[in-house]
Amino acid sequence: MRTLYSLLITLALPFIVLRLWWRARRQPAYLQHVSERFGFYQKQTPPAPLLWLHAVSVGETRAAEPLARALLERYPDHHLLLTHMTPTGREAGDALFPAGTPRVMRCYLPYDYPGAVTRFLAHFKPRAGVLMETEIWPNLVHACKARGIPLYLVNARLSEKSFAGYQRLASLTTPTLRALSAIAAQSGDDARRFEALGATSVMVAGNLKFDVAPSAAQRALGEQLRESFGARRVLLAASTRDGEEKLLINNKLHELPGTLLVIGPRHPQRFDEVAALLDQHHIRYQRRSASETVCADSQVLLGDSMGEMAAYYTACDIAFIGGSLLPFGGQNLIEACALGKPVLIGPHTYNFAQATEGAVGAGAALRVTDGPDLQRKAAALLDNPKVTQRMSAAALAFSGEHQGATRRLVDLIYF
Repeated sequence: MRTLYSLLITLALPFIVLRLWWRARRQPAYLQHVSERFGFYQKQTPPAPLLWLHAVSVGETRAAEPLARALLERYPDHHLLLTHMTPTGREAGDALFPAGTPRVMRCYLPYDYPGAVTRFLAHFKPRAGVLMETEIWPNLVHACKARGIPLYLVNARLSEKSFAGYQRLASLTTPTLRALSAIAAQSGDDARRFEALGATSVMVAGNLKFDVAPSAAQRALGEQLRESFGARRVLLAASTRDGEEKLLINNKLHELPGTLLVIGPRHPQRFDEVAALLDQHHIRYQRRSASETVCADSQVLLGDSMGEMAAYYTACDIAFIGGSLLPFGGQNLIEACALGKPVLIGPHTYNFAQATEGAVGAGAALRVTDGPDLQRKAAALLDNPKVTQRMSAAALAFSGEHQGATRRLVDLIYF
């Protein structure tokens, strides 16, 4: 089955290259470091010994930060290689570990072609590898197993939807999962789904995202932003996805009395698209990238900046978590809870089901059913400080109760 899989992805190579070009039309960085995606790296010999940590994009990279720092502390004689699949993930890695950071390097993980993963492993010679969340690449896992490189899947999550898809490919998925050294799942439900697919050595370690602490610099920036907003209340729409900004506008979230709406699109390639939408509806807005004082008559601040979401959370009164009003599966609400912010969340949260249900059950978050319900509940919360204070305390308690995954994972990783 793995041979057939390799043949199929080889046949798909022209479409993969075309997809890179297509994505580069909106995000030119996709055409940088292309050779790395096929396992070709600079000639100089990487430092040794080396540990390898793979985080696909922004969310996984930020979640991986406490584990990366803990591994560097546990193994002071080792270097750390961070690999990514998206330019935004690579930029997030640069922000967490700027160029010149001792003992940290980064590159793209190659596509799952046998020759590419062979070149990657031969070049870097990692002592052990760690994959974040749901990165199940058959050829990569097989190559590590064949070379005796321990490979761990950590912070692992598997929604019912993904489980059904992997179940249909069990003849490929099951041997791949069994070749991993261990799987550290976020929750008991995730662990049971992995075991139902035939995985062995599965444990529940919790969610690394609860261990991510906003930096002092981000908190300070958030406080500066809040001061610049004046006396207005602040409603943050965080990590919004395509179509959700229109729902915010149609339901007049920008017209709530005495309130500034901050919109932070999930993907940077959509910043200009959202700005055009605001222009189309004649909404008074400013762009965060302009670094200007927010005018008293501005209805919306467009958060068109990278790496500042923690600052936006610090500055807001209430946070709506995007990707959940429309069926995108939701986004992570843990960062908002860690900063003690009351959360509103839509009906579509299958990608973060465990954390979302936990936050709702703890009284830290409220469900909304659609755009009009979001408008009603946001307005009600903004007008009721006692309720928001109670939700804020619940959010902090919920976040604190679920910390500790980093310690458990560092103890698990062995080589």
